[in-house]
Amino acid sequence: MSDTILEMKNIVKEYPGVKALNNVTFKVERGEIHALVGENGAGKSTLMNVLSGVIPYGEYTGDIIYNGKECQFHSINESEETGIAVVHQELALIPELTIAENMFMGNERRNKFGVIDWDRTFKEAQDAMTRVGLKESSHVLIKDIGTGKQQLVEIAKALSKNCKLLVLDEPTSSLNEEDSKMLLDMLLDFKKQGITSILITHKLNEVAYCADQITILRDGQTIETIPNPNHTIDENRIIKGMVGRELTDRYPEREHNVGSEVVFECKDWSVFHPVYTEKCLDDHVSFKVHKGEVVGFSGLQGAGRTELAMSLFGKSYGSHITGHEYINGKEVHLKNESDAIKHGLAYATEDRKTNGLILDETIARNTTLARMEKIANRHGIVNVPEENKQAEIYVKEMHTKTPSIQQHVGNLSGGNQQKVLLAKWMFTEPDVLILDEPTRGIDVGAKYEIYQIINDMVSQGKAVVMISSELPELLGMCDRIYAMNEGRVVGEFEAKDATQEKIMSAILSSNNKNVSQAG
Repeated sequence: MSDTILEMKNIVKEYPGVKALNNVTFKVERGEIHALVGENGAGKSTLMNVLSGVIPYGEYTGDIIYNGKECQFHSINESEETGIAVVHQELALIPELTIAENMFMGNERRNKFGVIDWDRTFKEAQDAMTRVGLKESSHVLIKDIGTGKQQLVEIAKALSKNCKLLVLDEPTSSLNEEDSKMLLDMLLDFKKQGITSILITHKLNEVAYCADQITILRDGQTIETIPNPNHTIDENRIIKGMVGRELTDRYPEREHNVGSEVVFECKDWSVFHPVYTEKCLDDHVSFKVHKGEVVGFSGLQGAGRTELAMSLFGKSYGSHITGHEYINGKEVHLKNESDAIKHGLAYATEDRKTNGLILDETIARNTTLARMEKIANRHGIVNVPEENKQAEIYVKEMHTKTPSIQQHVGNLSGGNQQKVLLAKWMFTEPDVLILDEPTRGIDVGAKYEIYQIINDMVSQGKAVVMISSELPELLGMCDRIYAMNEGRVVGEFEAKDATQEKIMSAILSSNNKNVSQAG
């Protein structure tokens, strides 16, 4: 007999111009891992915001039945008191505070006089950390641990609230494959402990690996719930439900017309940490990109790929930067980001919400932001009709789903935000575009559209550098792939000859060399 822990019935949530949820019904059995999947904008995060009280009762219609009782949550605190904990995609941690301080912020451990009991705070934090496999001290500052461990801190924080239903929104979007596998195995362990999990992810291999049931949302409606008792479901079966059609090839075909002309090259490029200036992040890196070529960069977390890209883009990151940078055969000395843009170099960050876009601004303003002089007069006054015209062109070219170019970017889905970010940099008319994790946190349908945009760019003779943590993506999109490890290039592969095994072998064998040299 089934034991339902959660049922959400006929949930409707409307925003101006769009119905985000349209009579969604969603049921979760106690002790299972239930995946919630769908394209960007399908309504997954909105549904979980209703559940957690982020969208309070009264701002939606429908019923939430949790543990057999109808619930009307007006705040996050109310939902947490019942044992529901949500770990959002954007980590809510303060870098300058300790793990323990972050874990119990707003939920402080106090003595009978109302004073924070620090001994208890650090001990309980350590206990929660042990449950998620974190071996660091709870006294360590958040800024001193990596992204993967910060994700575990968020989960430990949720467990410290006596969590019975754990909701994870894109928990592995910024993790490498090894850390992702460890996190999914942890969910399977939680299941043995009686904790129910809802997993929102675009990585369908993760869904197949650990989910017992899979609910698909499309355009704000429930399409179906698919059982996956043996964890053997075909990913194409999930895709068909998500996009409403078969997606026979995840990577669009492209004629590989790579020119002989080198558009971008760097030689002996070295970068040191901006704060810990004795720490070398990139050590004499050299690479080049030809006209009409997509060049990929693979590597584990901490390989130095993002640091390399940002430092090349007008020294926007790092210290003691040395080496040579060439664009169209001429050495350039890029002093800042504006200098880089003027020389035809663009960098689309991996963190679109913090560093890539202004979420409180419109699509129109974000589109022209990186090179506003193109639409301003000689006095620096922006020609708003021209700005709107350009934004409309890119919305149409990118197939961005929005009711208007005056929509605030923060109201768009992740995939559509990514399209605005790409439009922003294409508006600068670059010869070389560096894309850092261009499809992170977006669904297979939106990924396909991003891939088509990349193909269109190189067909026009532009050069693209693509940093990605997903090896299949690099193999499917690139002409050549560089493998990086610990700040060095450790391998270069023609994509047609490359395999995941060859690339990982180059990375891991370089680890072995470093160990033997240290010994």
